[in-house]
Amino acid sequence: MAPERKRIWIVPAVLSLLVATLWVFPTIWYTKEGAQQKTWFTERTAIDGWEYLEIPVGESAERVLVADRTFNGEFRKSGNVVRVFCAKRYEEKANEIGLFVHTPDRCWVEGGWRIDPIAPDLADLSLHGVPLVMERRLFEVRGQRELVYFCGLVGGQPLPYRLDHNLSVGMRTALKENQTASGTAARVSDAHFWKRLWTSFASRHALNGPKQFIRISTAVKGDNLAEADERLRQFIGEWLVPGDYDQERAAFAAKPAAKG
Repeated sequence: MAPERKRIWIVPAVLSLLVATLWVFPTIWYTKEGAQQKTWFTERTAIDGWEYLEIPVGESAERVLVADRTFNGEFRKSGNVVRVFCAKRYEEKANEIGLFVHTPDRCWVEGGWRIDPIAPDLADLSLHGVPLVMERRLFEVRGQRELVYFCGLVGGQPLPYRLDHNLSVGMRTALKENQTASGTAARVSDAHFWKRLWTSFASRHALNGPKQFIRISTAVKGDNLAEADERLRQFIGEWLVPGDYDQERAAFAAKPAAKG
């Protein structure tokens, strides 16, 4: 074969090898631990001393989430209210928005709430022996303040990255410092957006897989954040209990498709 013809085939061959490598690499790099479904939580509605009220997801700030199953409502007891939300996706679906894209940092702010900076902005919890690091936020609207915890699980494991990719954007929006940039442009330019991808890559935990998004919140009375923190820490373990992913998924698959 003439040298000229050899050079013609070099570029396509190199490109083909590169494409093949990129295609196979994720299955080698990312762990398979998620397939074991180590952690999956089921929501309870009957909790001693608390009265539960279901709230349609259409009234929730998270109504934009695309999930297989959602749980949204509030528990009341002796003048205290704990608001809860959980969204589950049993299988990863192509061409659908990520379950963790619309965190309260984004959808609550877009709904009119303002983020009040507090420290720490993380809450370390142990939920039935499972360590969870939850985002911790204080939101305010028309004099009402709400302490919010939220987190996610993917592939049966707590996320290897934080769900703070919308935090700085939400702060700038709340402070009206982001008036000239569109929401999409601001998020793409935000460092947390890219940090999330790198953290997942470095920890060798895949971004895809069965997902569970959890949010729990309660009103803050006066300046007593400690009381609100304690209420959330105690209540989340009563609301969420260890569940069976395979059983839930089978029950969901057995439901007849909605007619529309």
